[in-house]
Amino acid sequence: MSTGVRSSNADAARPLAHATRDALAELLLSIADDEFVIGFWDSEWTGIAPILEEDVATSSISQDEIGHARALYELLAELTGDDADRIAFGREPDAYRHAALLNHPRTDWAFSVARRYLYETADAVRLEALSRSSYEPLAGLVAKMRREERYHLMHLDAWLRRLADAGGDARARLAEALTRLWPDAMTIFTPLGGEATLVAEGLLPEPMETLRERWLTQVVPILETLSLPVPSGDERGAPLTDGGRTQRTDDFRWLHGEFTMVARSEEGAAW
Repeated sequence: MSTGVRSSNADAARPLAHATRDALAELLLSIADDEFVIGFWDSEWTGIAPILEEDVATSSISQDEIGHARALYELLAELTGDDADRIAFGREPDAYRHAALLNHPRTDWAFSVARRYLYETADAVRLEALSRSSYEPLAGLVAKMRREERYHLMHLDAWLRRLADAGGDARARLAEALTRLWPDAMTIFTPLGGEATLVAEGLLPEPMETLRERWLTQVVPILETLSLPVPSGDERGAPLTDGGRTQRTDDFRWLHGEFTMVARSEEGAAW
């Protein structure tokens, strides 16, 4: 029985210049790690979500995200000649490249809703751009991902409004979480190494900074309508550095131990 991921997309083996391949590999890894880590964090709600219906919904969304990560790791493995299982489960914590937004533990339900909402809205902007990528294997995969992600966003939008309208402690916790998470949410759009090459060749149709501004233009008015916290001018204009995808926390190190436990129990085994 497989608990890992397997490379299968032979179409991804398109000849690329070395520098272009490395830049594309970094792009794929960053997106895959985002999906992988948030999927594992939110899977922790299975069995303890606020209502039974949400146990099912959160489990399904988490499974989708890990499935998306699997497909991206497979694409990366085909590109680099690596092994998708090793990429997913064989790295040390510092080698993961997910955004700092995903370093935090799941905390309470309002925190998870706030983080997932910020992530889903940002991911939607990123995926829309990548659906226009000149790298056909990626563009094709993203088209499939967007069909599922659309429902994730609808689900989280409903929960955001539900908690905002609830008032009292629920609204206060949501507002506190948004305030805490805004700086780390920006790191989803951390500029990548080799980004100029990616943009020039159409692999990444637009710079990450352009995508960040588009995301903020879309999401800030919604939160303002709900009288929820939005980023300050300083936060919106702050330059992003690669530290947004390289800094790891003890909370993530704990999660890493959880999701690599089976693979580490018998290294080299075929799962």
